[in-house]
Amino acid sequence: MSSITRKTDAQIATMRRAGRLVGHTLTLVSAAARPGVSLLQLDELAHKTIVEAGAVPSFLGYHGFPAVLCLSPNDRVVHGIPDETVLREGDILSIDCGAIVDGWHGDAAVTIPIGEVDEAGRRLIEATERAMWAGIAQARPRNRLSDIGHAIERSASDYGVVREYVGHGIGTEMHEPPQVHNYGRPGRGLKLEAGLVLAIEPMLNEGGPETDVLDDGWTVVTSDGRRSAHFEHTVALTPDGPEVLTLLDDARQEDWLGGVTASR
Repeated sequence: MSSITRKTDAQIATMRRAGRLVGHTLTLVSAAARPGVSLLQLDELAHKTIVEAGAVPSFLGYHGFPAVLCLSPNDRVVHGIPDETVLREGDILSIDCGAIVDGWHGDAAVTIPIGEVDEAGRRLIEATERAMWAGIAQARPRNRLSDIGHAIERSASDYGVVREYVGHGIGTEMHEPPQVHNYGRPGRGLKLEAGLVLAIEPMLNEGGPETDVLDDGWTVVTSDGRRSAHFEHTVALTPDGPEVLTLLDDARQEDWLGGVTASR
C-alpha cells in the first residue's frame, strides 16, 4: 500500500491534462447516450477518444476489468461492464471514466437521464450531484478528511448512502490513500493540506444503502432493485480551496462553489 502523497504544482498540471481529457470524454459519451444506443457503442467511443488523445484508459485491464468505461444503468450502482444492452427511454445511466496522461490519472463519473426520465429519477440524479459538490466544498486546507463525507451524508439525507464503495486519493495510481468516505462525523481523520488530490464520489440509492455484486465479480447492484446514481470528480486541494480537474466541457465549478474557480 502506497502512502499519502502531496503533489507538486507540476504534477497537478499533468493531472489537470488527464482530468480535462476525462471530462471531454464524459461530455462526448453523455451526448451519445440516448435510446437505441448500446453500452458497447459508448465504450468504443470512449476508447477512441482517449487513445486518439495519446492517453491510456485507466480502467481497461485494471485488475482484469475488461472495458474502458464503467456503465451502470438503473439499479446498477458502480463497476458495470459494458455489453450489448441497449439504452431505453426513461433509463438513468452512470458513466465512470478514467484516463492516464504521462503516468498520471484522472477519474470522474456522471449520471444522466436517457430521454425523458420520471420525476423521482430526476431528483435522484440532482441530489447525487449536489451531494458530490457539498463534499467538494469541504476539500480545503485545515479541514479534516471526515468533513467531506459528513457534508455528503447531510446533503443526501433523503437517500441511501452507499458505504461499501468510497472515494480515494489519486495520482500515479488510480486508487491511492486515503479513502474518502461518503458519511461520518465531522472533524475527524487526516488534516487536509494543499497538494492532496482526491477523487470524491458519492453513490446514492433510491431505497436502502445495501448492495450486492453480480456473478461477473464486478457489477454492483442495489439489494432492493431500486435505482442508484453516482457522481465523481478528481479534486486538487490548493491554498485557496478545491480545484476540480475533471470538469466536463463548458462546465464551471464556480456555478457550484461560488467564487472558487478552476481556471489555469
